[in-house]
Amino acid sequence: MPKHHSKKVTASYDFVVIGSGPAGEGAAMMLAKRGQKVAIVEANPRLGGNCTHRGTIPSKALRHSVNRLIEYNASPLFKKDQVPRRLSFKEILHHSETVIRKQVNLRSSFYVRNDVSVIHGSASFLDKNHLQVKKHDGSIECIQMKNVVIATGSRPYRPADVDFAHPRIYDSDTVLTLQHDPRSIIIVGAGVIGCEYASIFRGLGVKVDLVNNRERLLSFLDSEFSDAISYHLRNNGVIIRHGEEYKTIEGRDDGVILTTTSGKRMYADCLLFANGRSGNIERLNIEAIGLEANHRGQLEVDPNYRTNVDNVYAVGDIIGYPSLASAAYDQGRIAATAMLEGTCETKLISDIPTGIYTIPEISSVGATEEQLTADNVPYEVGRAQFKHLARAQIADSDVGSLKLIFHRDTLEILGIHCFGERASEIIHIGQAIMEQKNGGNNINYFINTTFNYPTMAEAYRVAALNGMNRLAPKN
Repeated sequence: MPKHHSKKVTASYDFVVIGSGPAGEGAAMMLAKRGQKVAIVEANPRLGGNCTHRGTIPSKALRHSVNRLIEYNASPLFKKDQVPRRLSFKEILHHSETVIRKQVNLRSSFYVRNDVSVIHGSASFLDKNHLQVKKHDGSIECIQMKNVVIATGSRPYRPADVDFAHPRIYDSDTVLTLQHDPRSIIIVGAGVIGCEYASIFRGLGVKVDLVNNRERLLSFLDSEFSDAISYHLRNNGVIIRHGEEYKTIEGRDDGVILTTTSGKRMYADCLLFANGRSGNIERLNIEAIGLEANHRGQLEVDPNYRTNVDNVYAVGDIIGYPSLASAAYDQGRIAATAMLEGTCETKLISDIPTGIYTIPEISSVGATEEQLTADNVPYEVGRAQFKHLARAQIADSDVGSLKLIFHRDTLEILGIHCFGERASEIIHIGQAIMEQKNGGNNINYFINTTFNYPTMAEAYRVAALNGMNRLAPKN
């Protein structure tokens, strides 16, 4: 039985969703379309969550602007201008702010059209059926609900020995407020976020030191593509320091000094700490309902995204892997269905595509060569180099390649890996066929299909033919 509270309940709902990022939006929209009375509580003044305001959208908008600048300066059409164009970080932020504004307007309209109540404020549990919401004007509202979805997302991990209050030390949220034009930057953490920002800052002509505590970049990738991004970052002037841990980070008036445990000292105008993320759990008072988070502020859930409290579900970054906006939206929809029907037969697809928006970008889905070799799976590889494609030559975008990994006996597609401009778009063609293996589709699809010419999609036909030509005779 819910504990009695003296606070007056101001509104009651069938479902309350805490957080308006992709996960929360997916859950709220599905529930509203099924005729439920739904409220969404958002701690920030604007809807969209971290994805829209501090993560995916702004960083990808920044990357787009920098990439266009690089293309302009490299284009033979504009070489006659001689002097390369330059843009400051502050200047390219304008484009991301425009995109964010459009996204907020769009996402806000979804809630209006679907009659979802939007409450701006910080939510905390009183018991499993009551939430207290502290609004921005200081007022407090108590709302009642039958069920609740926690979709509060994550934030950059901040170790206690790093002074993030210093004006030259940033994380991946606060870097979006950078006002000065740095000549050099140290990036601590060479995961997806660290590598993306290394590309962005180097594209602006900033000297970059990328400190990686592992032995290679993005070690979850197929090693060929991990090597490719390492080569291109280094080729563009990024200094990559593998196997290094920071010992101290000292902020000064004119810059930052980082000392590694191996004794190295690095100096730069500013530092970006991008080493991990933590779930936004502290303000929720989950102890009041008997929930406990792990050391990263994440909650454990069952296959239907239910926590160990029967009417409380959790989706998105707050539950950890895969921590992708695309997957989070699906998780929200799956959880909503499970709450209404007791369970949901639909699950996240097993092979979730990865998009890494470095310059050039990387995308992959399925198995790597290393995984298949370790599992003793007989496979073959087909490759297409972008420099051989007419469309890439026309666009002067010839850096990159597509790799298809397929079973040498069944010809089933086992993995697809792409490096180069528009890789995250190109990957979906192969992903669609890969998911149709039970329908009989295999690598022959790409050989027997007529592609538009010239297109980047033609890389699939080239790679498929290349791979089939590699097959050795069976006897």
